[in-house]
Amino acid sequence: MAKDFSAPSGWDRSGLPGWAYFSDEFFELEKECLFRTHWQIVCHVSELPDQGSYVTIDIAHERGVVVRGNDDVIRAFHNLCRHRGSRVVADARGRCNKSMICPYHGWAYNLDGSLRGIARQRTFPDIDKSQFGLKPLEMEIWSGFVFVRFQPGPQPSIAALMARHTAEIAPYRTQAMVTDETVSFAERLPVNWKAMRDVDNEGYHVRQAHPALMDLYGQKYYDEPYVEGTSRSVGTFNDGPSRLPTVRAYRALLPEATHLPEDQRQRWLYVGIFPNIVFGFYPDSAIWYQEIPISATETIQRGAVLRYRGESRELRAARYLSGRIDRITGAEDQMLSIWAAEATRSSAYDGIILSDL
Repeated sequence: MAKDFSAPSGWDRSGLPGWAYFSDEFFELEKECLFRTHWQIVCHVSELPDQGSYVTIDIAHERGVVVRGNDDVIRAFHNLCRHRGSRVVADARGRCNKSMICPYHGWAYNLDGSLRGIARQRTFPDIDKSQFGLKPLEMEIWSGFVFVRFQPGPQPSIAALMARHTAEIAPYRTQAMVTDETVSFAERLPVNWKAMRDVDNEGYHVRQAHPALMDLYGQKYYDEPYVEGTSRSVGTFNDGPSRLPTVRAYRALLPEATHLPEDQRQRWLYVGIFPNIVFGFYPDSAIWYQEIPISATETIQRGAVLRYRGESRELRAARYLSGRIDRITGAEDQMLSIWAAEATRSSAYDGIILSDL
């Protein structure tokens, strides 16, 4: 029997009021109650290949860094020097030699976060170095993806949060994949972050707004609602030939994904984590993206594509084509997000009507 994902009786279909999409005061509450207390993805472990490799994340006035130590253990810290609060590492990503050295005054921290040295230490009162290491961040690695949380919050561990998806995702072997940094992206848009989530979280618009997705899997696509913090969407490839050249070429070049169960070889699977993270699992690759709110009316959407090591030419070509479909879809969604955000300021705006989809 098919699952019933229709809205419950009496459900409020009007959505959020328009002011919630441009209110600075509401945005401050969101930073405190959502983005500091919910898990945020930083990177994939393949982006930390060597001792001293690091990747940073900035969100909601918080600054974090994950770094691979000399013992090959990955750790996370507030990217905040204990002396004057400078960034300990200034770049978005890179590699330290043996320590992280603050560019402001030269305080040095070991890769395990402990304070290694204080420049001109005799000019300070006695300082117990053991008390002035970098402040650690809550961190978890799940299926090769590195997450941090800046403050304790309502979500359980990532493993518990994703438990209902683990068996379905395991065959993709994402922990063994590598990030293709040539197709990583970060785009700034003049919209509230929720406008982007509103578009991405529903499949009702696929038929009209996304010709490529409709041609690939639109006949069988469905979204499940958020359940205890995660959502699931599935697009099984349409029966019969595809009409658009890119979609047709993708399906023709895609090798048989023998590493996947048969019912997963011809479909795209999406898993969302509240409030701002989405994973995509494809026969040829995996993707992730997230919204980083900059202000009440400005958002950066960042993400990456992961590939299998030693992929064949056919698989690489198929991955290029699936990425092209995603880029086309992303541009369409960005346009819809901008239009939706503009509407919230209109004198004619009186809310929305939500479909069961």
